[in-house]
Order: sequence, then C-alpha cells, then structure tokens
Amino acid sequence: MGYGSIGERHTRLLQQLQVETAVVSSRAIDFPVTFRTLEQAVAEFQPHYIVIANKTSEHFASLSILAMLKWQGKVLVEKPLFHTNTALEKKSNLQVYVAYNLRFHPILQRLKSVLAQEKILSVAAYAGQYLPDWRPQRDYRLSYSSNKEEGGGVLRDLSHELDYLIWLFGPWSRLTGLGGHYSTLAMTGDDICGVMMETQTTPLVTLQLNYMDRPGRREVVVVTDRHTYKADLTKASLERDGQVEYFQVERDFTYLAQHKAILNDTVEHVCSYDEGLQTVQMINSIEQAIVSKEWVYNE
Repeated sequence: MGYGSIGERHTRLLQQLQVETAVVSSRAIDFPVTFRTLEQAVAEFQPHYIVIANKTSEHFASLSILAMLKWQGKVLVEKPLFHTNTALEKKSNLQVYVAYNLRFHPILQRLKSVLAQEKILSVAAYAGQYLPDWRPQRDYRLSYSSNKEEGGGVLRDLSHELDYLIWLFGPWSRLTGLGGHYSTLAMTGDDICGVMMETQTTPLVTLQLNYMDRPGRREVVVVTDRHTYKADLTKASLERDGQVEYFQVERDFTYLAQHKAILNDTVEHVCSYDEGLQTVQMINSIEQAIVSKEWVYNE
C-alpha cells in the first residue's frame, strides 16, 4: 500500500524473497499487478501479508479499512504508526507490526546484548541528515517529510531513535524537549529537535535529531560503570573503550531481516503494535513538553 521511495523498496525486497507481490496505488505505476484501492486488492489478490507505506497521515485509515473488512493476516506499517496520538478500535483480526527495522541492525543487537549485564549511567544519541539529499530525484518540498499535515517533521521521520532507545533502555519515566523549524528549509514541520529523558534503566538519556547534517550522522554513546560504548551506524562500527570493531552491513540488510522475521513468525525483535503506539504517545509527549517548556511524566 503506497509506492513512494519506501514502498518501492519494500516491493523490490519482497520480490527478492520470492514473495508474490502486488501494489496498491492511486497513481498509474509501472508494475505487473496493481490495484487502485485496498478493498479491491484484498478481494482480488487475497494477500496474506500487507505493507502499509503510504503517508503517515493515512496509516490509520488504511488499518481501519482492513479491520472493517475483517481481513486476517500480517501487516507491517511504516514508521511512525500514526500521525496523531490515536488507537485502532478493532485490531483483533490483524497482526500489526511497525517498521522500526533498526532493531535488526547487527550493531544495535550487539549493543543490546553487551549492555544486558551493565549498569548504565548515561546515553547520548544523535541522528541528522540533510533533507534535500534524502531523495535527490524529487523536490524535498513536495515530500511528506516536509509537511507537518502529512505526518512529516524530524521528530516523526527519525523516530527510529525513539524506538531503539526504549528498546535498549526501557520505557521512559519523564522527559522534556526543545525543537521547531529553525532552518531556511521550505517546510512546515520541525527540522531540529532535542530530547532529555529518564528511562527505566538509565538516569540520563539525551537525543538530538535534525534535517541539516552534511554528511549524515547516526550514532549513540553509552557510558556504563565499566565501559564507554560508541555505536556509529553511519560508519558501521562499535567502539568499546577506544577499541573499534567494524561490521559489514548491506544497505537492505535490516529491511530484509525484518520481512523474514514477520514472514517466518520469528517476531522477537519486531516492533509490535502496542510498542509502536507507545512511540506515537511518546512523540505526543515530547511535543507537549516543547510547548509547555516543562517535564512530562509517563503515568
């Protein structure tokens, strides 16, 4: 469902996994099997696995259609799960997962493993990339990333960081934030955001997100009682106390691993519907903190 850049990637990878694939798009596209509506695709193609990769603001409507049709199967929804802090009323007939594929990155999985026996003191995460370079073939001003109304903005677009921080360090107990549209980029969403929070296992977690870094950066530094770790996903390296290990990670590795896990029912590391909903609620709390300039508590 949806055939933008991420929809095309999911389609290509499912074909690579030899999964018979059809595309739902309101546009006329060059693909062997296409449908204009989700209802038509469900009735005629009878899929067992659906990937929802349309605009974030359309995710809720797409899932609601599947629930209304009483379709039973597996659904992968691109991140974030929803545009606003909402919840699906009827999801019992759906197996819904959220596409936080960085959980499958070998470096983050290694970090999760080594931190299991550590007392964590502080975490500093950072992600930034210049928005106009994301999709060079398309004017960034026309993408959903630039439009707050369509679910864009850096806090939602780079919510991978929110998901993996909670996945690694437990649910947040309180947080505050700063952010907004500070650059000269022509967009309606936020382009810079900073978050400070306390989690279940960690007294101090900070996060910076932006649409401006050239070249892009994605890294997290963890200080424990015994070691200092630096995971650099851009350079594919994991450093412990100055000793660096490099990883060979193909561009599509995490996406393929995520699809395989869902298709094979080995979903231990896949983001669940409830976890995805918690991230949406976390985004809402960060935005609340930015407006109120106060701490928000996770009750």
